[in-house]
Amino acid sequence: MSPPTAPLSLTERVLSAGRSAGLAAVGVTTAAVLEPAAGVLPIRRAAGLAADMQFTYRNPARSTDPTRSLPGARSIVAGAWSYRQAPPAAPGPEHPGGRAPLVGRVAQYAWTDHYDRLRSALGAVADLLRAEGFTAVVHADDNHLVDRNVAYRAGLGWYGKNANLLVPGAGSWFVLGSVVTDADLEPTGPPLADACGSCRRCIDECPTAAIVAPGVVDARRCLAWLVQARGPIPVEFRTALADRLYGCDDCQDVCPPNLLVERDQPAPEATADADPWIEIEWVLTADDDELLGRVGRWYLADRNPDVVRRTALVVLGNIGHGRPETAALIERHAAAANPLLRGSAVWAARRCGLDRSVAHLRNDPDASVRAEFDHPVV
Repeated sequence: MSPPTAPLSLTERVLSAGRSAGLAAVGVTTAAVLEPAAGVLPIRRAAGLAADMQFTYRNPARSTDPTRSLPGARSIVAGAWSYRQAPPAAPGPEHPGGRAPLVGRVAQYAWTDHYDRLRSALGAVADLLRAEGFTAVVHADDNHLVDRNVAYRAGLGWYGKNANLLVPGAGSWFVLGSVVTDADLEPTGPPLADACGSCRRCIDECPTAAIVAPGVVDARRCLAWLVQARGPIPVEFRTALADRLYGCDDCQDVCPPNLLVERDQPAPEATADADPWIEIEWVLTADDDELLGRVGRWYLADRNPDVVRRTALVVLGNIGHGRPETAALIERHAAAANPLLRGSAVWAARRCGLDRSVAHLRNDPDASVRAEFDHPVV
């Protein structure tokens, strides 16, 4: 007769609950102040590298101290949810011999609400801890914790040169979250050593040279931030935007650990609710409610749908040359009330050789619109 199996510790049960709920990686760290984030965030913010980004930069003292969200916290459970999916082909023409629609590309993390699935999985961990009499608070995609630092300290992965967390054998296609608890759990760290070595492909392949040092991203140059931010997209980065309507995956697409994972474990088919391509004409003709109903999960400055329209006009300028629908879309937004859209329409028109359709805006009452005529068209 075999000896009885020893009961699992609470830490083992927590880790098992996270995996059973679908987390691709799960670990535990202490509730001590998060380093290196506590020291780095104020320095980078002071240097301007955060632009006007808020998130965990808004209040670094809070976002790096887990006890701010739960006084008496002892441990943090870190969880990673994989969002890696096979990218579907861009939409083709509706009829044989017709034109394919003009579409904007969406970064994988925004194809669907991956954070909703992550929160559900973390909720299963929190429920277990509460059932044991402890307090547990879930944080994901909010300003309360630097989740990447939590995952790093729990030993889930290492910081890549693109500042993403790289999970051994799985790459960087993850959204991260945490459960802060007053339970005294056993840490799973220490942090993993850097495994990027001399590789710098993400630095060299960034379309706007936004990775200014290993692990340091200048938000003022990063397309993933610029499409979220208010105001015009800086003219020097507009052509680099290409067909990107939201986000940028380039630093992950070229990362060797990600390429190895794809070779050995092809990504699963995209889920039915994935939205990797969005028609530019639809974006530029949909009303506010329609637009936010489809992309409301995206980060947008001031929750303003004109931020998406602005980006769509820049995309139109990049891919709309010679298309019959382009002129009408430009003219529509050349008459917009928002000078952000009028100015973006000027740039798109000049890129597509439709200068006449916006010539009247040379005398626009808004200086930012008039200034668009001063930019060289490349």
